[in-house]
Amino acid sequence: MIVQMYYPQMTLGSAKVWSKFSYYSGFDSPNSWLLNPQSSFLILFENCKKSARNNIKVYTHLFYANHLGEPAKLKNRRLHDLDCALETWNELIAGGWTEVTKQIQESA
Repeated sequence: MIVQMYYPQMTLGSAKVWSKFSYYSGFDSPNSWLLNPQSSFLILFENCKKSARNNIKVYTHLFYANHLGEPAKLKNRRLHDLDCALETWNELIAGGWTEVTKQIQESA
């Protein structure tokens, strides 16, 4: 959930200037595995531990999946801002990708 707050600030001549601050509240960033409908790809969403609280970054690691639905080989890795990661997550879920609930060990 994105919460936007508007705070009035006073400037010279008593004109009010509104500044907009956004922060994320009550929503965790995606941090899990998704498996595509054909079971040929897995994607891991992982929080970037070095990102600032007000500028959250998320890594996505796309893997080829083996016949057991486990990661076999890394295809690519990308760094996204939180909005982009959430948009990608929602698009994948809408496209039939499913969250993997079993523990996956990276074998790549």
